[in-house]
Amino acid sequence: MSERKPGDSNYNTRRYLDSLMIETRYIDSVSASTAFTLFGERFETPIMTSPLSHLDTFARPGGMRDLAQGAKDAGAVMWMGMAELSEVEACADTGARIIEIIKPYADRDEIYKRIEQAQKLNLLAVGLDIDFVYDKDGEAKNFHGNPLREVTSSELKELAEYAAASHLPFIVKGVLSTTDAIKASEAGVSGMVVSHHGYSMEFAVPPLFMLPMLVHHPDLAGQTYFVDCEIQTGMDAYKAMALGAKGVCIGRPLMAAIRENGAEGVTNYLREATKQLKKAMIGTGCATLADISEEVIYQVL
Repeated sequence: MSERKPGDSNYNTRRYLDSLMIETRYIDSVSASTAFTLFGERFETPIMTSPLSHLDTFARPGGMRDLAQGAKDAGAVMWMGMAELSEVEACADTGARIIEIIKPYADRDEIYKRIEQAQKLNLLAVGLDIDFVYDKDGEAKNFHGNPLREVTSSELKELAEYAAASHLPFIVKGVLSTTDAIKASEAGVSGMVVSHHGYSMEFAVPPLFMLPMLVHHPDLAGQTYFVDCEIQTGMDAYKAMALGAKGVCIGRPLMAAIRENGAEGVTNYLREATKQLKKAMIGTGCATLADISEEVIYQVL
């Protein structure tokens, strides 16, 4: 592991993930199924793509469509981030089941336009990114020519209106506190992504440290949580699900897979991670995802 600054949130998140160990339960263990149901639809795996953006620039031309096709072929959900409207349509045309996470555009009409498109395309879900607003100097971002603006507590009604703007499930991404989780829950969201944009905030709490606090909070009973940030393997996915995640998102490794081998690279990576998850389930006596429990997790290092 390379040397990084103490405040590097990605580095600290990775260290926390690696500090979590599992006990084994081999007696009476059986083969495991990673079958996954989300918003009424069945998938082969709870390991999904992160809501990536601008893969034409960061990976290869047609990278967003490669991500969609790769996820579909792996029986996984594709999450997608900032994209042209035509890109969203092209990804949907692959038949992939997509959750689109919309950036907090200063032009709020753009948010509603994208929610409307998501509904017309019958995406699996749609949502809003709440933590991708400020740059390293604390100024509101202008990302690829798109000014962004925060969602404030005085605009909680606005968040509720976004959630009600479509018949699709509505997700909030970037939750890393019980404070934000309760506000999102009160707005009527269908799920939350526990995550941080590592470079946006130094010393951010690792998502898996915060997750159990959300899962066990009395005012958040019944909420659905997903985890992003530094999830790279099936074992990472297992740890997240043991601590209460419904599913997980993998990002940067899939960008590398696209650069190297396009859609096939995505499919292969997701399938391999799913095999790793299945192995962890067998080794802890879990026949189904519902059997995975926090009882087997220990922080050791």
